[in-house]
Amino acid sequence: MCTTCGCTLTSGTTPAIESDTNGQTTVAVLHGLLSANDHQAAHNREHVDQHGVLAINLMSSPGAGKTSLLEATIEALSATWRIAVIEGDLETENDAERIRAKGVPAIQITTGTACHLDAHLIHQALHQLDLDAIDLLLIENVGNLVCPASFDLGQHRNVILLSVPEGDDKPAKYPVMFRAADLVLCAKADLLPVMPEFDPERAEQHLRALASSAPFMRVSVRTPPALQPWFDWLDTTLQIQRARLASGHTTRPTLETPTHRVPERDHAASGHHHHHHHHDHQHAESTPAHD
Repeated sequence: MCTTCGCTLTSGTTPAIESDTNGQTTVAVLHGLLSANDHQAAHNREHVDQHGVLAINLMSSPGAGKTSLLEATIEALSATWRIAVIEGDLETENDAERIRAKGVPAIQITTGTACHLDAHLIHQALHQLDLDAIDLLLIENVGNLVCPASFDLGQHRNVILLSVPEGDDKPAKYPVMFRAADLVLCAKADLLPVMPEFDPERAEQHLRALASSAPFMRVSVRTPPALQPWFDWLDTTLQIQRARLASGHTTRPTLETPTHRVPERDHAASGHHHHHHHHDHQHAESTPAHD
């Protein structure tokens, strides 16, 4: 997460940023931002849990196929589950309009200069939805392989799309994002025959090199049968979450700890170089093993 591109400036975090006039306290401010965000995220998760809603955070680079995947998912599953979508983009309502055309509610969040969603923005969107009429809430984050991974939204699972045209080395180049994955979808897999330079096995090897056990699935909206593993994963995850809620537990996504989300220069200054990630071990009973 940077402090210069505007990625921290959302309605929930602007006051804290503006109150910082000393550059030496930037790291402390970032810790404060993340702490406030995590507090709001916990509230969001409790809120959706009270209504029995499964929340999925969908992340990828721009143009990887998130909205197309959502459209195909709605077409296939809306007769089975009650689905709603929260769309995050810097500008326009284009994606939300595409989703509404499929007959499900969609809330568009336009972030302006912010290149990620945060828990405060999601909280506002949740109050625009009838959560009692929703089984599955799909959150399409802003297209970006950096900042979204550091912000808990109150979701239960993180799903990351890696599209074939992007290249198979993205997990190696963007480790923070792919460490946060509970599922990785190799999107636009129909292009593999014409893009032999993309090796799905090599992409998965890069993922495993990050000590990630997240399932890796090839999907394509152009070949509907290829989406079935994704649909099955959603069904299993929804059933697991409902069973958890019935026993007084919930499901938490894979996330980096706040300590490891501060800028790398701070680690260098203190002589520490942490590259670990956090799988909510203290909530192990609330986190299902990857199937």
